[in-house]
Amino acid sequence: MDTSRKIIHIDMDAFYASVEQRDHPEFRGKPLIIGGDPNKRGVVSTCSYEARKFGVHSAMPTRQAVKLCPNGIFIHGNMAHYVEVSGQIREIFSRYTDLIEPLSLDEAYLDVTENKKGMKSATLIARDIQQTIYRELGLTASAGVSFNKFIAKIASDYHKPAGITVVSPEEAEAFLERIPVTKFYGVGKVTAEKLHRLGIENGADLKKWSEWDLIRELHKQGYHLYRHVRGRSNNVVNPHRDRKSVGKETTFEFNVLDERVLEQNLMIFAKKVEERLTKLQKHGKTVVLKLRYSDFTTITKRLTLNEYIHDAQQIYQAAALLLRESYTGKESIRLIGLTVTNLKPVHFENLRLEGL
Repeated sequence: MDTSRKIIHIDMDAFYASVEQRDHPEFRGKPLIIGGDPNKRGVVSTCSYEARKFGVHSAMPTRQAVKLCPNGIFIHGNMAHYVEVSGQIREIFSRYTDLIEPLSLDEAYLDVTENKKGMKSATLIARDIQQTIYRELGLTASAGVSFNKFIAKIASDYHKPAGITVVSPEEAEAFLERIPVTKFYGVGKVTAEKLHRLGIENGADLKKWSEWDLIRELHKQGYHLYRHVRGRSNNVVNPHRDRKSVGKETTFEFNVLDERVLEQNLMIFAKKVEERLTKLQKHGKTVVLKLRYSDFTTITKRLTLNEYIHDAQQIYQAAALLLRESYTGKESIRLIGLTVTNLKPVHFENLRLEGL
């Protein structure tokens, strides 16, 4: 296990909402919720810390959010602007290192073991980055500093907002023992429920289990959790991280029973996915359909093809087949999504020439 690396995880605080509050003084100090009209079907993208005090959180239906926070300010947000601001944040990161691995618009790993400033302390670099982001962009960020990515990510969430948490190799196992398993990166709702059924609530509980028993219960994830809770992750910061999938989904304003409406949305999604694949110069082999019913039950069905595809019509045909196999027409749908995964690079110029 390499404990000599210096990894920082930067996580912007309530990013979309903070950008809006920065740009619109009338929103400051108020419960701001990015998610559109609360009287229509939708979900919360993010919300300000003022709204979080009422129990509002991301991925919550907006209709539920307005019940919890009736005085909340609901807006649709401006994704193009958030992408622009994210680029400004990335430029600040690049002043310190080229080893930057973005996870999303508002968070990234930085390897500063060797850095452009010649600074020996990763903690001082993290503080400098926080101060620079605030001074130049008027936004706050939280930071986690450690010797591996897994711990750095957990640490960045430990003292929010605008906090910094440093976990040394000597402190790592004791720190991880205190962390609820729901805070372990990669542990979703289903895995968390299974861990709780096994009596595993935190890192200390997890460490009591043998590697074999965790693998038996959780398969591959058990293998990783056994190592993570002991601080044994050696994943490096990868500045050339590949896109694993391309997808599109929508939540309907009203529940849908008509299969033709679902098919129309799939065709729209297929065209959007084709456009994105073309920009990425990639094609995919697996098509995934996502359906969420009116009772919030969610299913995903996938089809792996014999050949790689990128064409909208081919993508749609695979998705429509999955829809016919999955949807009975007896229960209404509130959300539908289409994703293409199992991607690999392709040169579309050559593909077009071969088709002539």
